[in-house]
Amino acid sequence: MAADSGAGEVTTPYGTGAHGTTAKTTSAYTTAALTLQTWDAFATLVEANNGVWGGCWCIGFHPEGFADPPSAQRNRDLKRAHVERGSVHQILVFDQAGACVGWCQYGRPGELPNIKNRAAYERGARPLPDWRIGCIFTGSRHRGQGVARAALGAVLEAIEAAGGGTVEAYPEQTVDRKPQRGAYLHTGPEALFTELGFVRDRQIAKWRWVVRRGL
Repeated sequence: MAADSGAGEVTTPYGTGAHGTTAKTTSAYTTAALTLQTWDAFATLVEANNGVWGGCWCIGFHPEGFADPPSAQRNRDLKRAHVERGSVHQILVFDQAGACVGWCQYGRPGELPNIKNRAAYERGARPLPDWRIGCIFTGSRHRGQGVARAALGAVLEAIEAAGGGTVEAYPEQTVDRKPQRGAYLHTGPEALFTELGFVRDRQIAKWRWVVRRGL
């Protein structure tokens, strides 16, 4: 999955969006939760990007994970079932034309157990966080335009509204590293999390860090 780290305005008040759910409007974007009302917009973005990583449908962090052999239809059906049950937390980002252009996934550790580099993570594990940030995705035509920042900012506000706590993420280091394709930064660039108040906890891969902040 892919993230961007471009600048964007993410601090305006909440209002009622055009997607059938409470939404946050910014100068460039509107953010809203992934629900049955916003499913079609989410699905359109996924399908326009080859299922995201060839058919992930943002299921990899969920308890079901991936099948062997891979199945895009299975992943789509599982993701839809999570939405129907209300067992998914995900903020979608919409442009001014009303198209979904990206998202940020989050949830309780039990909702998102399949983090990257899990074995290394568990070897040095502290008490589990209250919340995890999973994948961050920006459509290929909208990278570098602040979509990821809008999504992550809205996620942090949603977590705070739900009672807050310790929030943990697993971004990739981009500083002191040659430029990477946005498609590889599916847990987000570390610099974005640093800008939003996260600090390093420990390293779990050559370029991946556990970062945390409180809300």
